[in-house]
Amino acid sequence: MLDPQELFELTPVADELPEGLVLVCALDGFLDAGAGVRLTREHLRAVGSPRTVATFDVDQLLDYRARRPVMTFARDHWASCEIPTLDLQVLTDAAGAPYLLLAGPEPDSQWERFVAAISLVVERLRVRMVVGLDSIPMGVPHTRPVGVTAHASRRELVAAYPAWFEDVTVPGSIGHVLEFRLAQSGLDTAGFAVHVPQYLAQAEYPPAAVRLVAALQDLAGLTLPADALEQAAGEVRTRIDAEVQGSTEVSAVVSRLEQQYDAFLAARQGETPLAADAADLPTGDELGAELERFLAEQARRDRPDA
Repeated sequence: MLDPQELFELTPVADELPEGLVLVCALDGFLDAGAGVRLTREHLRAVGSPRTVATFDVDQLLDYRARRPVMTFARDHWASCEIPTLDLQVLTDAAGAPYLLLAGPEPDSQWERFVAAISLVVERLRVRMVVGLDSIPMGVPHTRPVGVTAHASRRELVAAYPAWFEDVTVPGSIGHVLEFRLAQSGLDTAGFAVHVPQYLAQAEYPPAAVRLVAALQDLAGLTLPADALEQAAGEVRTRIDAEVQGSTEVSAVVSRLEQQYDAFLAARQGETPLAADAADLPTGDELGAELERFLAEQARRDRPDA
């Protein structure tokens, strides 16, 4: 392995930080249903007065041909080029307590080296816990409380959260690998995957971000108001309800999903996790071909250039 120290550079801000901070991992590139992770990250930055602690060499980590940078052409010249950045920032909560946010594109290569680099940063800054954020599509209705799958290196860290799954095999992400490797080294790690209705996975779904912020606040002991997100969530809920009520077919889909979801919750009173091959929840096709079409048409009507 090449020297992981050469992947990052600390800024003078690193010398100002107290030890024992929580590091939140919110990288782009993995599944982000309803843009839950992106909305959470944007909200935290908007209210947290971010300052850069470390920058990473994206030229070594990204495949630009797979994820080409966005450029703007202005009549007869190139006006801008948006090369992505991957950095670690320190933010402050509403009570003035600092915490760290790792954000940027998920590396395409050198995963183990990147993990080793993060391990060095974690050791240098004496981080006490790393928390990852995910947003996944689930067979759940938007009319029920937003659920979350929690996992951690120690069960007691997420004891308040019920298990949703038995053993499953899923594609990994760098965030998951980071959580796993750091836990192996003895550091406390945890992660939250918020559940987004499958039929809304392609749209922005602020309720997912509200749930992630609440979970992060509870685990990390931070004060993280989410007023703007809650307002956006309320507006989205009102709009979705109106659209559902305007279509008999869509209402039937949501009603069926509510019945199956409620039956599922009733069946797990004994804390029996959801098996990987459970057939009591509808498939993506069953959930929402009609609803996706309906919402897509609404989105097109709302666009001024449609």
